[in-house]
Amino acid sequence: MSILSSNSFIMLEKSLGYLWTKQAAIADNVANAETPGYKEKVVTFEESLKSKLVQASRQSAPVKSMRQVLEGTPFSVTEQLVQTRMDDNGVNVTAQAAEAIRNAYQMRYVMSSINSELAILNSAIRGQ
Repeated sequence: MSILSSNSFIMLEKSLGYLWTKQAAIADNVANAETPGYKEKVVTFEESLKSKLVQASRQSAPVKSMRQVLEGTPFSVTEQLVQTRMDDNGVNVTAQAAEAIRNAYQMRYVMSSINSELAILNSAIRGQ
């Protein structure tokens, strides 16, 4: 099995895609913080992935089922219908800033994990 197609590497790739999408949604939210009627965007992935992975682990071929779940679980960008101001804008800039920082740390951790996986592959290729 190739390290680039292993379940762990696919999960890291999917996590990075999720975090990138989440960062873009946060940037949209902050950019539209003063737009009347704008609803805050929320990206979900973890909850649906977790429930699908639990179901896949109960199947007769869990590794193959988990791979299908990892490759087939999309990110969901939805509007959160929370009104925080009288102009129907639902963006809390302070909460968005905190979430952006949290997301940046998560992206850094995922990138570090990807770099570690690729360093192992690099060592294997060089025969070290």
